[in-house]
Amino acid sequence: MEEYITRSREETVALGRSLAARLAPGSLIAFTGGLGVGKTAFCQGLAEGLGCTDPVSSPTFAIVNYYRGPRPFAHFDLYRIHSESDLAAAGFYDYLDQGAIVAAEWSENCAELLALEHPITIEIQRLDETTRRITIQNVSSEKEITK
Repeated sequence: MEEYITRSREETVALGRSLAARLAPGSLIAFTGGLGVGKTAFCQGLAEGLGCTDPVSSPTFAIVNYYRGPRPFAHFDLYRIHSESDLAAAGFYDYLDQGAIVAAEWSENCAELLALEHPITIEIQRLDETTRRITIQNVSSEKEITK
């Protein structure tokens, strides 16, 4: 388990950027944390670290935002997703199978299904207006070598 304290949106983005370098193709990140804690900011950093150039936004209304780049990134909002058929219909498994990095906000809605994919879990807790405690579990401490 790794624990970090970030004191600004920029620090949260930077943490996501640094984690991206350690992710193997097809990695799944399962986020938990309330509204406005910084999940999308963290995902902005992930996208930047993966080399994606599209602007990152919350996938709340689209369910999934896909970002192209040398290491593609699929960003899901599972708030309205509750079953394996819903996940499949949204293309969730397809993105994993294609080797995209997949991040899932509101992962608790599908926790049992996501557990089968051995996710990296990231919990973001709001400590005050700008400070966050970010706990990361199940990520390799070795930097992955990508092709």
